[in-house]
Amino acid sequence: MNVLVVGGGGREHALCWALAASPLCGALYCAPGNAGIAREAKCAAIDPMDFSALARFCRERAVEFAVIGPEAPLAAGIVDALEAEGVRCFGPAAAAAQLEASKAFAKRLCAHIGVPAADFAVFADFDAARAHLRARGAPVVVKASGLAAGKGVTVARDPGEAEAALDALAAGAFGAAGREVVVEEFLEGEEASLFALVDGETALPLAGARDYKAVGEGGTGPNTGGMGAVSPAPALDDAARDRAMAEIVRPAVAAMAARGAPFRGLLYAGLMITSDGPKLLEFNVRFGDPEWQALALRLQSDLLPALLAARGGELANFDLRWRPGAAVCVTMASRGYPGAWTAGSAVSGVEAAEADDSAVVFHAGTARRGGRLVAAGGRVLSIAAHGPDVAAARAAAYRAVDRIDWPEGFCRRDIGLPEAAQ
Repeated sequence: MNVLVVGGGGREHALCWALAASPLCGALYCAPGNAGIAREAKCAAIDPMDFSALARFCRERAVEFAVIGPEAPLAAGIVDALEAEGVRCFGPAAAAAQLEASKAFAKRLCAHIGVPAADFAVFADFDAARAHLRARGAPVVVKASGLAAGKGVTVARDPGEAEAALDALAAGAFGAAGREVVVEEFLEGEEASLFALVDGETALPLAGARDYKAVGEGGTGPNTGGMGAVSPAPALDDAARDRAMAEIVRPAVAAMAARGAPFRGLLYAGLMITSDGPKLLEFNVRFGDPEWQALALRLQSDLLPALLAARGGELANFDLRWRPGAAVCVTMASRGYPGAWTAGSAVSGVEAAEADDSAVVFHAGTARRGGRLVAAGGRVLSIAAHGPDVAAARAAAYRAVDRIDWPEGFCRRDIGLPEAAQ
C-alpha cells in the first residue's frame, strides 16, 4: 500500500526508516520531509497544517494510509479531515488529542478516574495563579496548558523561578498555549516514558525509554524538545511498566472511550517513578521525539502492520518483538537552541558517522542548498546507536557524533550516563 508520513523532523525520519523496510509498504511519501528523509521517502513540500492540500495529495498519489507525526496537526483535526476523505490514518481524532493539547483537560480527566499523578491547580487568571504560588511555595512545576513543543514546562526550585515562569507565560512567551496555566506538585523520583499502541479499547505497550529534556549537561538550563534518549528506561522495569499500564494508561483509554472520544494511535505517558510507584506527569498523543529514534533501532517487528492494527481495532491479538540490548540517541542542535539560532550552517560527516553499522543518523532539521547539507532547524540531527547494553550503545552513538563536522552545532555529552539528570 502507498503510505504518507506527515511531518519533517527526526521522529518522522525514524518512522520513514522503519516503514520503508516493510514489505507491505509500496510508495512511501513524506510531507514536508527533510534532506535526510528524502533517502527513505519521496518528499512533498506540503505544510502539515494544510489538510486540504494533504487530502488532495493522497487522492492524486493513491495514498491508502497516513501516519501523523507531530502533535499540532493532530490537535487541529488532521485525522478527522483525512478520514472524511477516505484516507485511513494512524493517530487520534481531535477530540482524543485533547489529552496532549490541553494539560488541564488531561489532569482533570485523570483526577476524575483516580489515576496516580501530581496534585495540581489550573488557572486562567494569572493574579490568582501568583497568589497560589506564594501560598504553595517551592519546589513546584509551572506548565503551559497548551502545545508548546516540549518547552512550556518549568521545574522551579525556588519561588522566584516559579513566578518568573508564570510572568513569561502571562507575557505571551508561548502564545495561546500559555493562556491557561497548570501549577503542579513537584514529584521526587526518576522519569520514564511509556508508549502504547491503542486501538480504542486495547493498549499494547512498547519498550520503555527515557528522554533528556534540559539543554545542558546534568539537567541544567531550559527545557527543550529533547536532547537525547535511552531505551530501555532504567527506572521502568517490567513491574513498573505493568503497574503503569494498569493504573494509568488503560484507565485513561477506557475513560476516553466512555466519553465518546475513543483514543486510537500512540499514547505516550510521561511518568515519574516515585517511592510510591509510577505517577503520571503528562500524556502525549504521538511518538516521542527523540525517544522513537532510539526505539526504532530496537524494534524487530514490522511497524506497518502494528499501526494498521491500531487503526483497525485489532490489537487484542497482536504482539511486538524487540531486539535485546539497548539504544541511545543523541540530539545535535544549532547553537543558541532552544533560544535564537541561525539557519544555513553547513553540516558534513553524516556518511562517516553511519560507517559504523550500529549507528543511524536521523535528520531532524536539515535542507539541501547548492548541493550542500545545511542546518534548517533548532534540533538538526538525531544520532542513534544500538548495542548489547547502554554503555556500548552510548559509546557507538558518541563515536558517530564525533564524526559529524558541524562547528555551529552542539550536543549534551552525558546522554545515557547513569548519573545524568534529565
